[in-house]
Amino acid sequence: MAETTSPKKEKLSSKQRRKLHMQGLSREERGYLRRRAAAEKVWPIFRFVILFGLSFIILYPLIYMVSCAFRERNDMSDPTVMWIPRHYTIDVIKETMRAMNFWETMKTTLLLNIGCALVQVVSCSVTGYGFARFDFKGKKLLFGIVIMMILVPMQVIALPLYTQFRFFLGSEKINLIDTMWVMYLPALTGNGIRSGLMILIFRQFFRGLPKEIEDAAYIDGCGPLRTFVQVMVPNAASAFLTVFLFSVVWYWNDYYVSMTFFTHTETVATVLTNLDSKLGAVLFNDAKIQMLEREKIVWKEAGCLLSIAPILIMYVFLQKYFTEGIERSGLVA
Repeated sequence: MAETTSPKKEKLSSKQRRKLHMQGLSREERGYLRRRAAAEKVWPIFRFVILFGLSFIILYPLIYMVSCAFRERNDMSDPTVMWIPRHYTIDVIKETMRAMNFWETMKTTLLLNIGCALVQVVSCSVTGYGFARFDFKGKKLLFGIVIMMILVPMQVIALPLYTQFRFFLGSEKINLIDTMWVMYLPALTGNGIRSGLMILIFRQFFRGLPKEIEDAAYIDGCGPLRTFVQVMVPNAASAFLTVFLFSVVWYWNDYYVSMTFFTHTETVATVLTNLDSKLGAVLFNDAKIQMLEREKIVWKEAGCLLSIAPILIMYVFLQKYFTEGIERSGLVA
């Protein structure tokens, strides 16, 4: 009997088999399956709408920035121009670069950024490794101070730091204000921008590594420093890259610390903050010239675009390693 009915079952289409299956279910079960099928059809559409909306909100500033940076300032007063410029031009980019003294400012910023980031990675990694692997008196107290470094804003300690650098080592003759030492010295001692968070990242990462690899190194005759350099550092490459990228981005975007300690040394962030007066002085030979705010937007957006372009390029090439480093460092745990 089974042999005679099997060919008929094989000839049934999937729709017919589903219909026969539904007939054998109760009313509640059929209702549940219908609701589930409807939800499976609606969810992809709902998910697309949510992701598209979030993407637009996140990318809106960048899209608007690009749109304004390549249009003439007269287009800002034209109500018919929204996203697509009526008159394309790259003169705004050139004028903004001239006002920002872009290449010289970029050179100073890179020298400050890359140097401080490298120094900060070294100091924070050593500190994080010490908290993760060694027991010593006052460890909990010192780690509490590290957490306070994350919580306490820079504005609270700016004045004591300024006094310390202005009269370095208690001498009126040693003035470090407006020199790169005001950035390098805190980074070297593990007190740079966001150092507390970076120490925490290294501590969490080193705690996650198996202790057996250190024990094997100690058996082979390695001391603590050699073990750290030759064994732990290669295994923590993703954490080092993550902290380096964090450090570069935060030093790049910093303007408060830079404006506090620098008077003549200019970085991309400080130049962008004072772009209004620089545009008037360089383009119109009058730093106090009055222009319509809508007309100034094209130069401001061009300055913002020039400022974030290097960070965007870096992120495009290092996005994979950046994401992996965050996941493995325990930052999201």
